[in-house]
Amino acid sequence: MFHTATKITIIAERLLQDGIISIVEAAGAKGYTIVDGSGKGEHFVRPAERAAVVSAFSIIRIEVIVNDAEQARDIARDIAGRFFKQYSGIVYLSEIEVLRPERF
Repeated sequence: MFHTATKITIIAERLLQDGIISIVEAAGAKGYTIVDGSGKGEHFVRPAERAAVVSAFSIIRIEVIVNDAEQARDIARDIAGRFFKQYSGIVYLSEIEVLRPERF
């Protein structure tokens, strides 16, 4: 009943959201989830309780689930290649199990 799929997780600045979503949609992914984020990394601390004056520099987590692991790798490579040489961010893949694989 469960089926193997691959989850792509992208942590990036909100200002990259539209470009990342363009790559995800162009690659044929059926959907995604975006969640506001906060945290600490190599370069910055991004607290959740920050002024909303410049929301473009807040961070988000985008999750995408696809059935094809190679498709997931291609999406991850495209995002990293286009954005993460100039901007901070990470992308990683996780093998997961899903119900209703036709949704992905």
